[in-house]
Amino acid sequence: MSANTKEPIWSTVFNLPNQLTVSRLFLSIVLFVFLGLHWYKTSLILFVVAASTDWLDGYLARKYGQVTVLGRILDPFVDKVIVCGTYVFLVSVPESEVRAWMAVVIVGRELLITAIRSFLEQQGADFSASMSGKLKMVFQCIAASVSLFYLAQLSSGVAADWVYWLLIGTVYSAVALTVYSGIAYIRAAIAILDA
Repeated sequence: MSANTKEPIWSTVFNLPNQLTVSRLFLSIVLFVFLGLHWYKTSLILFVVAASTDWLDGYLARKYGQVTVLGRILDPFVDKVIVCGTYVFLVSVPESEVRAWMAVVIVGRELLITAIRSFLEQQGADFSASMSGKLKMVFQCIAASVSLFYLAQLSSGVAADWVYWLLIGTVYSAVALTVYSGIAYIRAAIAILDA
């Protein structure tokens, strides 16, 4: 196969949106290293960058007509690695207020919905992300960010009371939305299968 025939495949599969997605995956690895070292200020910055740029690769792919199968698989995978991985690391720090059962709920929901989506899309059904799923992702990211901010304050010796109560509110809201969106997806899947 000549170089001319390889170039379009390379430029299509490894286009800019997919490169950004892969970059976010490498950024998550760096994030986990700093979380393991308890460098919470740096971890907070890395998490915010990794999570807030989630929309960018999808936006560019749609805007420039560069949506690929790889991108459709890789983008949600990277999102789950960043969020679930961060929650798993936070569980090991009691002051984070993220408990093991919360991480199990979050990771378990993601695994279940991913399996359901994979099955339904193999059947030709459209099982795109819902508003509750997007809202769940936003609250999970806010809760993780507040937790990292609180840990950064604690490591500096001073933590404001309002940050602690904000942390409690956002963490439990994130878990509640995780459960709610999971139930909503299961009901939608049942409706599709019954149709």
